[in-house]
Amino acid sequence: MALTGEQQNTGNNKKMGSWKISQKKELKLKNPVFIEGLPGLGNVGKIVADILVDELDAYKVMELFSHSLPNSVFVNEDNLVELPKIEVYYKKHGGKDFLFLTGDVQPMDEISSYEFTEKMLDLMQGYNCSEIITLGGIGMNEIPDNPKVFCTGNESKFISEFAKYKVNTQLYGIVGPIIGVSGLLVGLSQRRKIRAASLLAETYGHPMYVGLRGAREILKVLNKKYDFNISMRYINQEIKKFDEENDSESVAKHTTLNQLKRYKDMSYIG
Repeated sequence: MALTGEQQNTGNNKKMGSWKISQKKELKLKNPVFIEGLPGLGNVGKIVADILVDELDAYKVMELFSHSLPNSVFVNEDNLVELPKIEVYYKKHGGKDFLFLTGDVQPMDEISSYEFTEKMLDLMQGYNCSEIITLGGIGMNEIPDNPKVFCTGNESKFISEFAKYKVNTQLYGIVGPIIGVSGLLVGLSQRRKIRAASLLAETYGHPMYVGLRGAREILKVLNKKYDFNISMRYINQEIKKFDEENDSESVAKHTTLNQLKRYKDMSYIG
């Protein structure tokens, strides 16, 4: 596995630049698919990644930490504080290896975002990663009842594979810059000859809104693309509960991310 930066020889802790990786288990992977879902607009990507980890029963293989993460802690259900973390999970499904990147936060400034992305790509290149999928939201002025999913990427042939799943691949003039790790993973991976695509679902642009409907639409696409067979039952229940507790006029004022107890880590506002 190709790593850059200083490596620490004690235990399984590795330092890559300012990033410390605690590896839970050595992995022997064959051309894995890497799916990123860090917090962002509507937390769409994080919702999808957390559901995939839960429903596929993926297990944690890495924890990542850096002093460049936001200077805050979270209060957990035991009323104790926890430092923010970013995690990688692994699952073999349908004979194929999958890695899922999720977490409480993502790097916030330009330098740390680039640094983190390059380090993740070092890892993925070391594993001979076959493709990268990043997940996120597109902010709308109103709450979309039937969110559309858009796809862009670094290779036209790869993008075209998603068109048959009713994904809109015509983003020019519709979507602005893709900010953060979700965009940089797609852009920087091109230099390493790793094909990558970004799935973006429409969601309400308010920073406190939870993009469950957009997440559901992305899940449907991933189900078809990778035969995950993830049930929509739970997320449908959460959408129904969310609608009952928040009407469209008051959602921006009264919505809190803690309403989704299953996804307790979504208290970061992207």
